[in-house]
Amino acid sequence: MTGTPNQISWAELIKVQIGKEFDRVSNVLTKHRRADMVALLEEKRLEVLAVDRAGYFIKEWGELNGQVNRMITSDPRYEALRRNSSARAGGDPE
Repeated sequence: MTGTPNQISWAELIKVQIGKEFDRVSNVLTKHRRADMVALLEEKRLEVLAVDRAGYFIKEWGELNGQVNRMITSDPRYEALRRNSSARAGGDPE
């Protein structure tokens, strides 16, 4: 990871919290039998954790404020997955 030693240490602590937040969201989706959304979530987790700049984690993830949820719901595939789920359940997709 790039950054000063202090930044790297801080970023590593933040990454642990990010992992826990991804796990929390994954558990919720799993309980609701949303394997399709769990797959999307895991893709996002890999993208985030692949970043090698300590400053990214400090600036973007220093305080967890629903970033994981926003990351998923802002993905264009999310709406299609949501609609497909409603259709399978017999519900109104809107």
